[in-house]
Amino acid sequence: MSDKKTIFKMIIDGEIPANIIYQDDLCLAFHDVSPQAPTHVLLIPKKEVVNVAGLTEDDSSLAGHLLLTAGRIARELGIEESGYRVVANCGRDGGQSVDHLHLHILGGRPLQWPPG
Repeated sequence: MSDKKTIFKMIIDGEIPANIIYQDDLCLAFHDVSPQAPTHVLLIPKKEVVNVAGLTEDDSSLAGHLLLTAGRIARELGIEESGYRVVANCGRDGGQSVDHLHLHILGGRPLQWPPG
C-alpha cells in the first residue's frame, strides 16, 4: 500500500464521517455515498489490503469473516430472503476505484446479469 491514506483508511481512523452500520475488531460497514441499488453497503477490513489479489494465506480467517459478516448484514438489512449480491472489484479493469479491499453488498431490487 502507498503511504497516502485511502478514503477507507480515513473512515477507519475516524478522520472523515461515514454512515457506519456495523463494526467489530476486524471490519466495518457503511452505506455507499453513491448507491447503485436501494441497499448498497460497503464492507471493509480494518487491515489494509489492496484487494482480493492482495490477500495471503494469513488472511484466510479475515476473508471468511468478511463473507460471514456480509451475510449477517444482509439479514439485518432485510434483503437476505429476496436476494442480494456481494461484489469485490479487483484492479482497474475490474472497476476498483479505491485501493483498499471492500465488498459491495447490493440488494433491494432485481439485479441484472451481466453486471456491466
